[in-house]
Formats: sequence, structure tokens, C-alpha cells
Amino acid sequence: MKSHFADSVREAVRQIPKGETRTYGEVAAAIGRPGAARAVGTVMRDNYDPTVPCHRVVLAGGKLGQYNRGGPEKKRALLRAEGVAV
Repeated sequence: MKSHFADSVREAVRQIPKGETRTYGEVAAAIGRPGAARAVGTVMRDNYDPTVPCHRVVLAGGKLGQYNRGGPEKKRALLRAEGVAV
């Protein structure tokens, strides 16, 4: 997905520090598009750019959600390696 919205999402996710997470809704709000959490999820689903730490984006309520590079268990392992309690 190549668009201004997608570029904004990827840049916002790049800004999430190691050891922290943000929800899809928080990412949407950070780019000025509150209510666009599902669209953020679509961008993350289609992202294979290794400079975008999409494993740091989680569902509201503390659930991990999916991860397009190995599923939720891989996402959990990456977050644990960064010191995130999951």
C-alpha cells in the first residue's frame, strides 16, 4: 500500500521506542486520523519493510494481534526480547 496515509503510519511506527508498544488506535491518533485503527492494521499487515517495527503495534485491551512475519508467537518473542511484558 503506497499512499500518504500508509507512509505516515510507517513513520509513526518507526518512532515507537524499543521496549514500548502502541495500539493501532494510538498510531491512528498520532497521525491525526483517530478512528482509523483498522486502516492502520491494514498497513501493518501489508508491511514487509524491516525498518518498520510493526511488532510494536498491538490491539487495544492488551492483546497482541497478528504479525505478518511469523504470527503472534513471533510477535510475542520479539516484544519479550525488547523487555515488554506480554
